[in-house]
Amino acid sequence: MPIAPVALALLALALAWPIPLWLSAARWPARAPALALLLWQSIALAGGLSMIGALLTYGLLPFGTDLVHGLLEFAGAVQDGTAAQRGGLLHLAALVGAALLGAHLVLNLALTIGRTVRDRRRHRRLLELLGTPDPELPATRILDSPLPVAYCLPGGSGSVTVFSAGLVALLSRDELLAVTEHERAHLTQRHDLVLVAFRAWHASLPWFPVAYRAQSEVELLIEMLADDRARAHVEDTSLARAIALVGDAGGQGPLAAADDPERLRPTSVARITRLAAVGPLPATLRALVVATAVALLVVPTALLLLPAAVSLVA
Repeated sequence: MPIAPVALALLALALAWPIPLWLSAARWPARAPALALLLWQSIALAGGLSMIGALLTYGLLPFGTDLVHGLLEFAGAVQDGTAAQRGGLLHLAALVGAALLGAHLVLNLALTIGRTVRDRRRHRRLLELLGTPDPELPATRILDSPLPVAYCLPGGSGSVTVFSAGLVALLSRDELLAVTEHERAHLTQRHDLVLVAFRAWHASLPWFPVAYRAQSEVELLIEMLADDRARAHVEDTSLARAIALVGDAGGQGPLAAADDPERLRPTSVARITRLAAVGPLPATLRALVVATAVALLVVPTALLLLPAAVSLVA
């Protein structure tokens, strides 16, 4: 058997379980959330590509030694009615599985995007009715609620940041600035796009524990990224108090206060704890993480396309 199906299957298995478990248990992502987020995205993309690629390359073995020639031969066999005879049950089942898995992932991504856009439009209409524009901050609305609420609603040029009157009254000037910069980071860095992709992955594979773990880890990393934007404008003590009072402040929905430290959510504890952690990763380790993320995408792509390229050159 050619190496591609076996190598892709082993890579898919590694990316489906041990590698995500190792990454979620590691301590360094808190020191470099942007790099950790890049690595999570590479794991998700490479994992899906490897799963589909393993099924596809195995299914095409009776039709060609590489992906391109196998697809061409399979298309010809389907046209002349010999595909079932040449392929056999196992190989055809693998091809059907690859097609169904690919379609399932794409369909869930489209449905997740559609639901997100619909919910945001509905939410924006409610904000226009219930929220009052802030005269000092553009694209900001104030809700008449005593609870400390802060979140943002992405939407390109129509993005809006939402605060409650209770939040404005509760926080000091620096704490309010920390929350403001945190929410602006969600909007300017388009964290919502990353979250939509991982929510679609979880929706596609709800029975897959790693998909849920990946979504949770990515949500926390995004909050840490937004915290880093706030740290550039206020002291860490002000940011820590804002996190403790508002809870898991972020762009994903309104969040209630958490005045009692013992009742803080685990994500809030993790965000506050990292503020006192050691500095950023050394340059060598940062380069290693980037190289790993790139390799995760290059390896399955090469396994799929390199044999065809070699045969064309030869």
